[in-house]
Amino acid sequence: MQGARNARGRRLKTLPDLVQPGLRLLSVGLNPSIPSVQRGFYFANPRNRFWTALNASGLTGEPVEPGPGAMEVLLKRERMGFTDLVKRPTRGAADLKAADYRAAAPRLRALIKACQPQCAWFHGKVAWGYFVRYGGAAVSDCGWGLQDQQIGKTAVFVTPNPSPANAAFSLDDLVQAYRQLAAYLAGS
Repeated sequence: MQGARNARGRRLKTLPDLVQPGLRLLSVGLNPSIPSVQRGFYFANPRNRFWTALNASGLTGEPVEPGPGAMEVLLKRERMGFTDLVKRPTRGAADLKAADYRAAAPRLRALIKACQPQCAWFHGKVAWGYFVRYGGAAVSDCGWGLQDQQIGKTAVFVTPNPSPANAAFSLDDLVQAYRQLAAYLAGS
């Protein structure tokens, strides 16, 4: 499987999983963007709305400034980890193939079962849907919000993907979805 390449033709690495025992929340993206891998942190594309929505949502005790340091703050202070369904960086979701999802879903399932976060937060129905399809979960309908299906003892919550490619959802839509996740976590 070939990975993305930088301007010099060198293979790009990927973002590491940021997990630890006792996670409250595990953020699960579809796959890392090339700007995120190059900058060394999740949701690094300046047009990605994740950080703005996160800071407006109540999911964190205090706002965080996007960057590698924010990842450590979120992991330690907020017990929020980060991973992706597929770890191969691409320019967009269209560059991913069925083989990527087939290989990725069991890895993600094992990661979630090993670290047992309170909730796995899937960014988009695409990420959740491919996980379900290739990860062996039995789900008939993939909606927004809290899912009926769990991964081991981990609850699953789906919000719209904050990618700039997902213009169907406004920043206000994202903030509202993230607030619903925050309310769920506060009540569970």
